[in-house]
Amino acid sequence: MTAQVNFQRIWQTVALIPAGKVASYGQIADLAGLPGRARLVGKALGQVPDDMQLPWYRVLRSNGQLAFPNGSEQAKQQTGLLQEDNIVVFNNRVKLNEFKWQPDLAEILWKLTF
Repeated sequence: MTAQVNFQRIWQTVALIPAGKVASYGQIADLAGLPGRARLVGKALGQVPDDMQLPWYRVLRSNGQLAFPNGSEQAKQQTGLLQEDNIVVFNNRVKLNEFKWQPDLAEILWKLTF
């Protein structure tokens, strides 16, 4: 499978994360059919075309932490976008037990086209 095909699968999966919810890089990899490829998710999110509206900011580390250093411009931007979604960010971290996306199987099966 080519990198572009994998990126498309990842982008399609990230696009399904609803407002008010977050997912981890590993969770996105699993849902995209790429288990163990969490780093590839990060790479794919860094390659999103400018014209694609993708809620990249809803993807976090497995512990709920933002991937960007605390206080960096990227962390500030991500925090602002998450707060617009009514997701609480405290100390560069989101409480996953409160905001983690838990899609049901039917939702994934009907919405993903790969």
